[in-house]
Order: sequence, then structure tokens, then C-alpha cells
Amino acid sequence: MVSAHANNEGSQESASITPGGTYTIQTVSVGCKIYIRRPTPDGEEERLAEILSIRDKPVNSYTSASAQRTNARGGVKEEEEDALDKPEDKWEYFVHWEQFNKRLDEWVTGSRLILSRDLEWPRPKLPPGKKAGPGSLQKAPGKAPRSQSLLKKATSNAAAAASPTSASTPGRSAFPSPSPAPSLKRKLTDDEEEEEEEEEEMEGDDVDAEGEMDVDGEGDTFELNVNGAQVETPPHVSSFSKEQEIEKLRTSGSMTQSISEIARVKNLNRLQIGKHEVEAWYFSPYPKEYAHLPVLYICEFCLAYFPSPMMLSRHRQRCTLFHPPGNEIYRHQDISVFELDGKRQLSWCRNLSLLSKCFLDHKTLYYDVTPFMYYVMCQRDSTGCHIIGYFSKEKESAENYNVACILTLPQHQRHGFGKLLIEFSYELSKKEGKLGSPEKPLSDLGLLGYRAYWAEVIVELLINTTDELSIDDIAQKTSITHADIMNTCTTLQLFKHYKGQHIICLSEAVLEKHEKVRNKRRRRIYADNLIWKPPVFTRDQLRFY
Repeated sequence: MVSAHANNEGSQESASITPGGTYTIQTVSVGCKIYIRRPTPDGEEERLAEILSIRDKPVNSYTSASAQRTNARGGVKEEEEDALDKPEDKWEYFVHWEQFNKRLDEWVTGSRLILSRDLEWPRPKLPPGKKAGPGSLQKAPGKAPRSQSLLKKATSNAAAAASPTSASTPGRSAFPSPSPAPSLKRKLTDDEEEEEEEEEEMEGDDVDAEGEMDVDGEGDTFELNVNGAQVETPPHVSSFSKEQEIEKLRTSGSMTQSISEIARVKNLNRLQIGKHEVEAWYFSPYPKEYAHLPVLYICEFCLAYFPSPMMLSRHRQRCTLFHPPGNEIYRHQDISVFELDGKRQLSWCRNLSLLSKCFLDHKTLYYDVTPFMYYVMCQRDSTGCHIIGYFSKEKESAENYNVACILTLPQHQRHGFGKLLIEFSYELSKKEGKLGSPEKPLSDLGLLGYRAYWAEVIVELLINTTDELSIDDIAQKTSITHADIMNTCTTLQLFKHYKGQHIICLSEAVLEKHEKVRNKRRRRIYADNLIWKPPVFTRDQLRFY
């Protein structure tokens, strides 16, 4: 292997390059950047991508059995088909496309790698005792690196999960399902508690107070780079390797693991929900038996998951659900909204969380859904109520959040349903007589949706009101918090300084844009069709075990 290494010490920190044609596919490892063929509407392009994970081409029992039946009918021998496969297709590579959104990360076969172009190696780790450059972040003395702390958590959680007390009980369902892990937490010493608190402060808003999953929004997310500096394993845990532990946690099906390094690798390819087939965007902790299937089949009414269409069709003959198992609190035209209690509809809400995590990334997914209420929007037709999206809400929120997680399924996006869900959440806040705000941080799509809704509502209120309005007046009329109103007005540049005080002034550009949005929007929430009273919970009902 020929590598172009720099001679001076300062350039050793930069990535080294191996010229194209001087390496083989076996040389490519995790952390490398290489050009890969990517299909486009116009044909094909060569784009730089980072290798995040490598695996042998998976052979699934369900797909292999159907392939054998197909070969038997068509008279094609399996050995002949294997001979036609390219040797490099024995491996698959999970890649992140340079300058592309993370949701486009995917598994590619080895034959798509372009070995004739340069291979970029990851930056080498600093030798022991060497100081970082002036632009590098300095670690607090005496504290372990964050990657080491995360690995320590992963190892301790895996050890707890592997203990006899966490073994599954007899009499479980014939289909594998994620198992709760209430005993994964261990008691920490005083020093470890201090480290834990500091780590939580570093994470900031990355953790979802919902205890459930990701929101449809943006955020300051912390991601642990898999190509970062490797941590030496202490002697007392020498039997564990980092790769083994991460793979074990990533495929264990536990919904309590939230390490960024694990969540980076997507484990599902496509999902079929009713008549729609969609690509999964992110990792979701479905059981490992269902990982790497070409298609995971999901019942669109009860959200149960199956590895083959035959099993789904057999299930549909027995499934009696044709709408979410909750109370219908809103109906207008073909849109209905159902209210579900996570404590009463435990299985359905867990299935919803698993499905949602395929499209939500940056918040923590937990197994416990009991502290939340779920509001599921559906579109009705002659065959039943088909889920469009949903949002969840804490039963008791100390910060007065009116949304914990919100999602519109990909097949229903760009049809105005996201803004409809947001408007419905604020209608509930008006019924409660409270100001509400979504839980932070928001994802990129969530932030765009909320900003568009806030701008439309505030500008429309200012246009239709002849009297002077203060920030507090706007908040009381819309149930939007003062902070969200201030941020929206600042973004739209509505604040003007006039005669020693600040006033809200609508510019021609804002009015013109609002007129276009209002003419484009077709669906609205009508408060008269909402039949709902805010649920009241006793102290015992708010005690979750």
C-alpha cells in the first residue's frame, strides 16, 4: 500500500491519501473516505462518502427461503447465481454521503466503491503526551474523554443486560419484541455521579424529556464519531471489545440505549405501511431478527411488524382494528384525531414509538411510554382510518411543553399535515388555558414547520386586529409562548424602533409572503369540531413504575 504521508510534524494531524489503483477493497476500513457510485435521476454520479460500518452481506432466513422457492420454480441453481455475483459484493458498506443530510445514509455493495480514485484515511490520533493545536478543545484535567464515558456506560449496560436477572420470562409472544430494561441503571459512586452530571450538562437539550423518542425537529446534537480516537480497554474488562459491545447493543432491541455511535448505523432498509413503501431514515431498535430485511411489513392499524407479506396477510385476517385504539376527539371531513393514553394502550404506543424512530434521530428513545398522551391524526376512507402522523404530550410537564414528539409519516409529508398537527396542539393548549411550546431541541424539519406556523398565525392576527397588540396579547390569543413570539418577530424583522420605543410593524415583503401562504394552505383545524376536555390525573396516576 502506498500512502502519501507528510514529512513535517504539523501535517501528521491531516488525513493521509492513498492514490487510486494502489489499494484493494480489503484495504478500505471504517473511517475512510472514498468515492462511490450513487444513482441519480439522470443516471449515476461519483460522490465522496465516509465509511461508517462494514459487514458481510447478510443472509436472512425469510428471504433466503423465498429465493430457494423461486430458484426451484425457475430452474436456476443457487450456486450459479452466487457465481454471477461480483466477489466484492460479499461485503456491504454503510456510508454517509459528503455534504448530504444524515437521513440519506445507506448500505451500498462493494462493487459500487471506485477503487481507481484516491482513498482518504481518517486523521491519526495524537500520540500520548502531545498537546492539541490552538484551535482544539481542551479537556478538563482529571476527566475521562466523552467517548470513554459513553463506552463505559455501554459496557456497564451490556453487562447488566446480560445478567441472569434480565433474562426473558417464559410465555412470551411468538414474534420477538423489544424487551424493557428497567434494571439497566446501576448505582453510581460519588465521583461517577459528578461525571454523570457533567455529561448531562454537556449534552444539553439532546435528551428528550419525553422519555420516548425523537421529535420532528432540529437541534444541537452531539454525535460520537466512530473514527475518533480509540480508547484503550482497561485490564479488568479486557474480555470486551468496543466493536463487539457496540454491535451487541445496536442489535439487542433494547429501547433504553441512546449512544450516538450505535444510532449512526441504520438497521432497516424499507418499510411497507399499507399501500405505501418508504425508506427508513435512521436506526430504530426493532428486534435483531428483523434487522437487514429488504422490507419490513407493518400493519397500518395496529402497527405490528412482520418479516414477510404472507405473515402480514395472515395477521390482517385476525386483526380487528381499523383505527387507533383510543377516543376520537376531532372529526372534520376525512380527518380524525384520536387520543390515546400510553399507560392504557401500552403495546400500540410502543409500536408507534418504534415506527417513529425510523424517521426521528436526535432524541432519546425509551421503552416507557406511560407518562405520555398520544394524539394520532388519521385520514378516513371506506377501509378504515389510516395514520398520517401524531404528536405526544407529557401528562404533567413542568416546563409547560404542549408537544414532546411530533411526526408526519414520510408518505404524507408536503401535504400540509405537519402544520395541521401543530395547529391542533395549540388548540388543545387554548382549551387548557395555557401557553405552550414544543419540547426542544427541534429537528431541521420540525423547526421549519414551527417557524412557518408561528409566522402565519402571528401575521394573520396582526392583520385582522385593528387595536394595538402587545406581546402578551398575542400570547393570550394564540397560546404561543412569549419566547417563541419574540423569536418569530425577530426572524421576520417585525420590530422597529419608533419614538423611543419598539413597535411591531409588518413590511410589504412579509405581507406578500403571508398572502401566498394563505392562498396555498387548504386544511385548517376547526375548534367547533373538537370535543375534548383536558384530562385530569390523580397523584397515583402520575406515579410511573
